[in-house]
Amino acid sequence: MHKFRPYVLPIAIVLGLLFHTWFGQLKVMVPYLIFSILLLNFAAVDVKKLRFSKMAVWLMLYQIVVSIGMYYMLTALNVNELIAQGILVGVLCPVAASVVVISCLLGANRETVTSYTIIGNLLVAVLAPVYFSFIGNHQDIPFWTSFLMIIKKIGIVIALPFFVALIGQRFLPKVNNFLCKIKGLSFYLWAMALTITLGQTIDFMFLEGRENLSPIIWLGIASVIFCVIQFGLGKFIGYKYGDIIAGGQLLGQKNSAMGIWMANTYLNPLAAIFPALYSVWQNLFNSIQLWYHDKKLNL
Repeated sequence: MHKFRPYVLPIAIVLGLLFHTWFGQLKVMVPYLIFSILLLNFAAVDVKKLRFSKMAVWLMLYQIVVSIGMYYMLTALNVNELIAQGILVGVLCPVAASVVVISCLLGANRETVTSYTIIGNLLVAVLAPVYFSFIGNHQDIPFWTSFLMIIKKIGIVIALPFFVALIGQRFLPKVNNFLCKIKGLSFYLWAMALTITLGQTIDFMFLEGRENLSPIIWLGIASVIFCVIQFGLGKFIGYKYGDIIAGGQLLGQKNSAMGIWMANTYLNPLAAIFPALYSVWQNLFNSIQLWYHDKKLNL
């Protein structure tokens, strides 16, 4: 079945486009799919190898500095506030919880990816309430209220499967071994989650984009540019620390659903167009990477 893997993402995009209204209604399933994906992958993680790496420091510094730096640079140049907010939330957006699926298929180190998935999402949970306390429409929301709102959105989905996997490794080794044997299913669960998420994203753009074509075009251009920058820079950082795939995926693959939620909660809702379109570009790029990777394996 692996020969069909490169085509799963384009198919998900086409299905999301054709049936966006229907898939948009299935968004409640996504957290359960992500939980299952992470549980299957965390079951195979060697906890003793999880560590905070120098590569993680550079990836986090990029998010911290570039997200707020681009916002203030663009506002200083009198660029539309909507564009500045879209780039802010798109760069700040945490690494996708399901990044481990594609990263490991491409050959990244599972422990490196898992470590940064946890650390990177915690970074955003702390950083986002600080930024949104002086940027956006709800600057009156207290830090701890915002922090708990964001933790609720990302913490349970990531933390719960991690601790369940730890318990399985420690007390239920037979169950854990079974999960390790079927971890390949995580790709197909991810394909289902991707189809629903893209359907939701496309449905959102249809609803919000009818009267706002110009900012959507500019946000779309910016999303392409930053997709190229973040995957490219991530691969460069990863190359310096011995895992080019992990670096590229951890900086480039974003939790677009989280970005859309943050934009709708704290900023101009149209700023969500940036992470929405970004999700399309990142998944097209992932499809190309899978195709190229499988082609090399078959040579």
